[in-house]
Amino acid sequence: MAGLAPEGSQFDGKQYDNKMQELLTEEFFTSYDEVCESFDNMGLQENLLRGIYAYGFEKPSAIQQRGIVPFCKGLDVIQQAQSGTGKTATFCSGILQQLDYGLVECQALVLAPTRELAQQIEKVMRALGDYLGVKVHACVGGTSVREDQRILGSGVHVVVGTPGRVFDMLRRQSLRPDNIKMFVLDEADEMLSRGFKDQNTRDIIMREFRSGSSRVLITTDLLARGIDVQQVSLVINYDLPTQPENYLHRIGRSGRFGRKGVAINFVTRDDERMLFDIQRFYNVTIEELPANVADLL
Repeated sequence: MAGLAPEGSQFDGKQYDNKMQELLTEEFFTSYDEVCESFDNMGLQENLLRGIYAYGFEKPSAIQQRGIVPFCKGLDVIQQAQSGTGKTATFCSGILQQLDYGLVECQALVLAPTRELAQQIEKVMRALGDYLGVKVHACVGGTSVREDQRILGSGVHVVVGTPGRVFDMLRRQSLRPDNIKMFVLDEADEMLSRGFKDQNTRDIIMREFRSGSSRVLITTDLLARGIDVQQVSLVINYDLPTQPENYLHRIGRSGRFGRKGVAINFVTRDDERMLFDIQRFYNVTIEELPANVADLL
């Protein structure tokens, strides 16, 4: 969740966090209480179910049990769950269920903070909608503007993109918002963060890391959000995150979907306060590294 301070005001992050915590305890801010323990009981189209099962899902995760049905009912939904629990597939399923496939116009817009995350969402959307004939396109920086214009002009059902390129396509009137009925902000609190690495370089780095030809990826917090590389089993924090909330996002890159994962933190005396804050925030104890590191793996 993310908020914007009024223009000209001084934004107090701590005050915002306290207010959000207050809202979360209010009666109107309750979770949707309907739980579907099987995809078959969600009222989804047969061809969407085929795509879900073909993708490898057998039983919905906790967030999917609670998040897909209200999305399909057209309700406003805020999803919050641990990394690697299937949030992307949750909103993708909701979008695919509600699309009018006879209307080849953009009906759903998904915004993501990074190009890598946008392209990953596009991949999941295509896979789940494989039997539905869904047309999806990722509008991200560092790619051909003309190609974006050509594809959007030919018609798509869903656009996934980063804010800059999506705004550019709207400004050029290549992306027509008239028929958009679903809007998703993924990793909303990171939406206005940005990096400056050349797109081709980033693509090569991620491709090599996913394929295993590159065994180690050194990155910033920007890539700690949403990126799913299931083979990752070890995360090393060279520096502790300055915000306790980001700790879970970082270590969540390992141990995806029930797999075992290990996080190692480098901590100096100057970091002891932050380490204490992280432990208190998550109500956990972070143990010292054992003499034999292999015992962790």
